[in-house]
Amino acid sequence: MNVARSKKWKEIIAKLLMWMAMLIVFGFVFSVIWTIFSKGCRVMSWDMITKLPGGGFYIGKEGGLLNAIVGSLYIVGASTVLGLIISIPVVFFMNIYLKKDSKLAYVARLAFDVLFGVPSIVYGAFGFTVMIFFGLRTSLLGGIIVITLLIIPIFIRTMDEATRNFPRDILEASFALGATRWETLKVVLRQIAPGIATATLLSIGRAIGDAASVMFTAGYTDSIPTSLSQPAATLPLAVFFQLSSPIAEVVDRAYAAALILTVIVLLLSITGRFITNKFSKNKV
Repeated sequence: MNVARSKKWKEIIAKLLMWMAMLIVFGFVFSVIWTIFSKGCRVMSWDMITKLPGGGFYIGKEGGLLNAIVGSLYIVGASTVLGLIISIPVVFFMNIYLKKDSKLAYVARLAFDVLFGVPSIVYGAFGFTVMIFFGLRTSLLGGIIVITLLIIPIFIRTMDEATRNFPRDILEASFALGATRWETLKVVLRQIAPGIATATLLSIGRAIGDAASVMFTAGYTDSIPTSLSQPAATLPLAVFFQLSSPIAEVVDRAYAAALILTVIVLLLSITGRFITNKFSKNKV
């Protein structure tokens, strides 16, 4: 009887701890979102998202954040496409062409795990060093390259975990039916589509919110870049620069930039969930 009562109390305590942990997490998330929306909505306007910074923007006068919005979308969009193009063949090579217990695949996974944990400012410093070596200036291309390097480990490790859980029996059945490796890859690609969507969502979330690496490589400008050799502004840097201003109106605009960034991330998250659920229904 005492043993049963003891187990019951342990279960109650465990549930209370889980509920407390969940409430703490939701409390932090709600407080962050509330702070951003309450302060950002006060200064948000149509001009803020449709106009470039004016002559007195950084002292509280006219202008908007269109340069940072477009710059962020340029860098994130291009780096995501490049990351997918590079990562998918690597994942397939490790899981389809190499044996399951391959030492090369083990070393590759270890290397990508290390790269996964490297701080973004290290990527920025590395990119900045390479640019100095080749005599390059901060540019949109530099930001795209360093963000691509930043998100490739996320792409590969996330998709690799999804591919490793793919049933080997399906691969063997495909080969037994006379399918080529390329035809088998199409089958695998369809089945791991939810994993690819998840990897893309995680990568975009990290790419669009990073400030340290693009500060060294993409630079900052009040105009929209028209070529890869021109510098580009991003929303995280807009938040950083304006939040450190001594002028209250400019600080408020930093929260407007943070609000725009948060809304973009939320929209991407909802879209990613929708795509993941759609692909999951097509799995065999």
